[in-house]
Amino acid sequence: MITFPNAKINLGLQVLRKRSDGYHDIETVLYPIPIYDALEIVEASGFQIFVSGIPIPNEGDNICSRVFKLLADIYKLSPVHIFLHKRIPIGAGLGGGSSDAAFLIKLMNDYFNLQLSSDQMIDYARTLGADCAFFINNKSVFAEGIGDRFSELEIDLSAYHLVVVKPPIHINTAEAYDGVLLTEGGRGLKQAILKPVTSWKESVFNDFETTIFKKFPAIGQIKQDLYDAGAVYAAMSGSGSSLFAIFEHAVCLSELAKSNQVIYC
Repeated sequence: MITFPNAKINLGLQVLRKRSDGYHDIETVLYPIPIYDALEIVEASGFQIFVSGIPIPNEGDNICSRVFKLLADIYKLSPVHIFLHKRIPIGAGLGGGSSDAAFLIKLMNDYFNLQLSSDQMIDYARTLGADCAFFINNKSVFAEGIGDRFSELEIDLSAYHLVVVKPPIHINTAEAYDGVLLTEGGRGLKQAILKPVTSWKESVFNDFETTIFKKFPAIGQIKQDLYDAGAVYAAMSGSGSSLFAIFEHAVCLSELAKSNQVIYC
């Protein structure tokens, strides 16, 4: 049985405050995009995960291993082989690991006929990471708290052309939060995102950009290059390092592609 976990982008992101538990309260808009991994479960006599054909040690902290152990311990499941082929860039702010985890929960629910409800799967996903639960229903949402409290938000970008650019730079999440500008009251993200896409450039923000662009000017330059190429809106996704751009027409970004991974959605 096979499924295809997809990526997400953060259309905007505001960091409001640091919490007493060490996390941060944020506001963000999560939007699913058609960049996919492939995830398959097959019957086996012993448990094993393969990532792009390479077996992963079972004692490691692979998020798919955590998903299987979580559900197998509760429901006394038989072992399987899990095959994961990665195409969503790692460490890119695109939610690849979280998506793999959530889609594995859904795949195991079908494979083992667990008959879990969406709410039950969301509860399991929340234990694995802040944005894992988003991928259970996999629809655009306004997210609050640490990014795990969702409210529906109807956004449709199907009339536009979306481009994702992944520079060869890895950003640690803790590094991204170091020195980030806190906006205690927010900047009206939920209201701004409901306005026309052509207005987002002036009203929708990712608070990580100020700090990240200072540390990695090449990332900020890519954003400018995307605007120069005609994007109506461009931003970094999550804590980076990927950026995305929304165009009204199809574009060719051959110069950017020479030194970056460029994906057209």
